[in-house]
Amino acid sequence: MKKLPQLVVMGLLIAVTFSCSKDRDDEIKPVADSLEVENFIYSAMNIWYLYKPNVPVLADDRFANKKELNQYLSGFETPEDLFYNGVTASNSLDRFSFITDDYRELENSFAGVSLSNGMDYGLALLAENSDRVVGFVHYVLPNTSAEAQGLERGMLFTEIDGTPLTITNYSELLSATNYTITVAEITPDGIVETGQTIELTKQEYTENPIFITKTFDNIAGQKVGYLMYNSFTSNFDDKLNAAFADFKSEGVNALVLDLRYNGGGSVRTATDLAAMITGQFPGELFSSQVYNPQIQAALEAQDSEQLKNYFNTTISDNKTPINSLNLNKVYVITSDGTASASELVINGLDPYIDVRQVGDTTVGKFQASVTFYDSEAPNFNRQGANPNHFYAIQPLILTTANADGTTGFVQGLNPEVPLEERVSTYGVLGDENEPLLKAALDEIRGGRSFNRIQNQGLRLPEIGESGMDDPTYQRMYVDLPQLQE
Repeated sequence: MKKLPQLVVMGLLIAVTFSCSKDRDDEIKPVADSLEVENFIYSAMNIWYLYKPNVPVLADDRFANKKELNQYLSGFETPEDLFYNGVTASNSLDRFSFITDDYRELENSFAGVSLSNGMDYGLALLAENSDRVVGFVHYVLPNTSAEAQGLERGMLFTEIDGTPLTITNYSELLSATNYTITVAEITPDGIVETGQTIELTKQEYTENPIFITKTFDNIAGQKVGYLMYNSFTSNFDDKLNAAFADFKSEGVNALVLDLRYNGGGSVRTATDLAAMITGQFPGELFSSQVYNPQIQAALEAQDSEQLKNYFNTTISDNKTPINSLNLNKVYVITSDGTASASELVINGLDPYIDVRQVGDTTVGKFQASVTFYDSEAPNFNRQGANPNHFYAIQPLILTTANADGTTGFVQGLNPEVPLEERVSTYGVLGDENEPLLKAALDEIRGGRSFNRIQNQGLRLPEIGESGMDDPTYQRMYVDLPQLQE
């Protein structure tokens, strides 16, 4: 068994985590005064943080002994203060690392479970230089309050419980479990309230990320499959694979993959989706992972293969065969909210097949993270987590690159067919005439709409969307390779 490089071992000696054997309660317990959470945070970040070389306080020789380290840690009022204003504060490259005080909620989020009223929405300023905010419905989830109340894609709302939405209050108002929206509409005079109100109630809900699957016959002589896929949620890998089995049985020979509302998720699921689209590249390199220099050296010394993701032949259960379409071209619909694992699919497929991107430029998220618990270093696994608290951290630990080495697309991935989604011309998702889907189908027909597509309709300066405060928003996560001591 190979040893860790000495610098990594030094990091482990600097930051020791503590745990005890008390039974876990259903509620979060008060954190002891022993700096146990702070020591855990520092230790995990000192070992794994992608941008460790950019953070002087994480240097292995920063503190001469444990006493000096604890003096530093005690200068922060809370674990959150340490995480955001200490160990990540000096790094402008990191927009995505976070800490949670209840990892149970985080685990539910990874599984697609959350409190939801079924309304997925965007938010925009009502007008430039205004603090008023308007919401607009992207789509409605089945079997939810929003569906029962008749909400539809493209509906607008300007108030919550009679209070106008503003840049300073929308987050708090929309976080309530129950609220009433005031419906608005677009008129020649602008956006005005209709007088209609709709009451919505959130409940625990497990979202199936496979939102729409359908086929179109005789599009330039081809049978086209359409998949609107909204999250790389590994719990639904079998259903994703089943959708491709249906495409295959129906003779689909072209595919439109709609990722416009997909902010990311599991790297393994993204890798398997790429194999479902193709199938002719089993065992070929899909993407590689690059960690901070110390971790990279340690993992390469153990087994360099664990730094690579290959086109698989089975889904994540490692036994069910992947259903593949063997395509040499795919059409991907994107937006300015398309991120992380969605971008990984596009970037990872690019060296192998023709990827035609339709829509807007993506977010530019090529880093991945993992959940660390207050348990034994250096791997900080879920098993053996400190029963005194429910804190966990989700720091960026690696960047992804495709088989050609392409990474670092901070400005996002640009479409071959640029087309912004406009709320006034939304159309029905999955309908052949919905603007973005129509543009993709026209590309299959030979690009007849290219250079003639105009961004028509009202443009709203967007400021956010539903779920942006969720811990998994625009995150890409991996299974942690285990360091050997």
